[in-house]
Amino acid sequence: MRQPSEEEIAALEAEMEKLTVDDVLLQTVVTLLNLGARKAGLTEGSTADLPQVKMAVDAARALLPLLEPVHGEHLGPVREALSRLQMAYAQKVGGEAQPAGGGEPPATGAQPSDEEGPGPAQSSGRLWVPGQ
Repeated sequence: MRQPSEEEIAALEAEMEKLTVDDVLLQTVVTLLNLGARKAGLTEGSTADLPQVKMAVDAARALLPLLEPVHGEHLGPVREALSRLQMAYAQKVGGEAQPAGGGEPPATGAQPSDEEGPGPAQSSGRLWVPGQ
């Protein structure tokens, strides 16, 4: 393996000086969404890996608020891609058996309904519920 020259090292260091954390976060979100789309089976030749899709969606959702102050007005396409990925995930989960254990209990102060368990949208798998 060849060692980089001093000129290459200096060029790399100059690039690192220009790089910002929010640039890395933005690129990370875009990478997560692209990888999530592949893991959802949305690209030719890929197969669905739903736990990976869920992790990509959850991670992108967690990072987006950090990007708002600097990139807020330019995040429309990123939010749209995230929405499409969430919909694809929800549709694919709706076609598979739901894991046992269900969702969270109702929030305190909420009156329990006559029916126990999640509502029809959530139990169908078509409702995106963060963290589930």
